[in-house]
Amino acid sequence: KIVEKDRFQTLGDLRKQWTESGVETSRATVYRRVQEMGYRCRIPQVKPLLNQKRRQKHLTWATEKQHWTVAQWSKREMPKCLKSSVKYPQSVMVWGAMSAAVNAASYQEILEHFMLPSAEKLDLAPAHSAKTTGKWFTDHGITVLNWPANSPDLNPIENLWDIVKRKLRDARPNTLDELKAAIEASWASITPQQCHRLIASMPRRIEAVISAKGFPTKY
Repeated sequence: KIVEKDRFQTLGDLRKQWTESGVETSRATVYRRVQEMGYRCRIPQVKPLLNQKRRQKHLTWATEKQHWTVAQWSKREMPKCLKSSVKYPQSVMVWGAMSAAVNAASYQEILEHFMLPSAEKLDLAPAHSAKTTGKWFTDHGITVLNWPANSPDLNPIENLWDIVKRKLRDARPNTLDELKAAIEASWASITPQQCHRLIASMPRRIEAVISAKGFPTKY
C-alpha cells in the first residue's frame, strides 16, 4: 500500500518507513519485496511542465503541421543555443543548427558569416537579442517557424544535443579549451544520416502529440 500511494518513492524511502514502523530490513530485501509485489524500479522520465494553455498550443501547432512531409521538414533549419557546463565553474555558449538542405558551400558560408561573428560579438541579453534578431529576419524576408514553448518533443535538435552530451561524458575536459575542443569533436562526429533520421521523425512526433491531446510524448 505504501508503494501504491506514492510510486515516486525510492528504495531508501521505503526502507526508512519500514524501519520506523519496527521492521528492520536491508535495501536488498526491500528490493526483493517490491519485486514480489509486482512492481519494478524505474527512473521516471522528466518532461517539461505544460499547463492547459501551453498544452493547447502544443496540440494546435502539431495539428497545423500534421500533413507536412519529411521533404518539407528537411527544408527547415532547426537552430538552438545550448549552454553547456562542467563541474568546475567554467562554461561555454554553443550555437548549432541542423538542416538537411545544407551543402558544403552553404555550410562554409554559415561558419564564416554567422557562426564566427556571433562567437565574437554576440550580445546575450534576452530582450535585446530577441528584438534585433526578429528585425534581422524581417529585413531579410525570412519566415521563422514559431515553436510552442516547453515542447522539446517537437524539436529534433534537442535529441542532437543529447547525442553531443553523451559523447562529452567520456571526454572529461579539465579546462575551458579542452571543453571547447571536446564539443567541436563531438559535433563533428555526428553523421548526416543521424540528422536525417531525426528530421524524418517529425511526422511521427506530430502524430504522437495529437494522439496525446497536447500532453508531452515519449520524444
